[in-house]
Amino acid sequence: MTFQKKPSYFFPAEWERHEATWLGWPHNRTDWPGKMSVIPWVYGEMAKKISERELVHILVQSPAHATRARTVLERAHVNIKNIRFHRFPTNRGWTRDFGPIFVKENNKRTVIADFKFTAWARYPGWQKDNAVAAHAGKKLGIPVVPVLYKGHRVVLEGGGIDVNGSGTLITTEECLLHPHVQVRNPGFTKTDYENVFHQYLGASHTIWLGNGIAGDDTHGHVDDLCRFVNKNTVVLVQEKNADDANYRALQENKERLQGACLENGSRLTVVPMPMPAPLWHAGRRLPASYANFYISNSAVIVPTFNDPNDRIALGILGELFHDRPVVGIHAVDLVWGLGTLHCLTQQQCA
Repeated sequence: MTFQKKPSYFFPAEWERHEATWLGWPHNRTDWPGKMSVIPWVYGEMAKKISERELVHILVQSPAHATRARTVLERAHVNIKNIRFHRFPTNRGWTRDFGPIFVKENNKRTVIADFKFTAWARYPGWQKDNAVAAHAGKKLGIPVVPVLYKGHRVVLEGGGIDVNGSGTLITTEECLLHPHVQVRNPGFTKTDYENVFHQYLGASHTIWLGNGIAGDDTHGHVDDLCRFVNKNTVVLVQEKNADDANYRALQENKERLQGACLENGSRLTVVPMPMPAPLWHAGRRLPASYANFYISNSAVIVPTFNDPNDRIALGILGELFHDRPVVGIHAVDLVWGLGTLHCLTQQQCA
């Protein structure tokens, strides 16, 4: 696709150096039914690893909420010097999707690309989450740029995209183009999205996958499916069991990627990664996936599920990341909330 003007902003890759990571401390009990007492300890483990080499901005609801969070962090032996609490009201804790998306303006100053958040076009009660980017910009003194297209705010969640930091973005048709289910931007076409991605995220090329994984209530987020690990390589989860609900969609996405190229026309390297055995809660399939890892300055943290494939997934990522360790974090409880590590984090570029 040819664009008429140069982009104004650029979204760095996740493995590039961070100033900080943003987390929303858990408070909405409906996110983790029956598991709320253990979830803060998973956050503590995440924060411990991330805070080794970057700031961690934590959103809390009240002074008492901050005190409870601090108690967990101290008991988890987190580097408290790198923790910053912010009293920003939120509806939920999925910071990847409603948190500020930090981009570079002409590769220089950092600004926030303020996409609209509507709870995945699925749930009521999203207005507090939608205001977080503005709160963050005011607190940090960073400009907040509303993402507009044809005069309208554009709805997009951070988990719906992934970038290689060189001009290629990857997303799914299920998430952004389905005409009837969880429609973010009614009437939007591929061309419309690609214009937005180019102007606000610096993506000159978009790779469109098909459907996401079973159990994903976001309706196709790519961060449970396929992730860049460097500028020319992605990992793609694959299912060996032909009777599994994920098998056909993951095979189709593999076929799409085999013919895909990058912004410079070169071929994309695709590394297959296994899926864990299906996990269920109250008769519902959970979106357990090793692709929901997060790349911090100090480590790549990867969700694990007490599954034999945990070791295989960690080994694959360990072979791909040579500049920081790959660390597993137990996510069997966390995935009851229908998301894991990447869904809870949002990076702030340096």
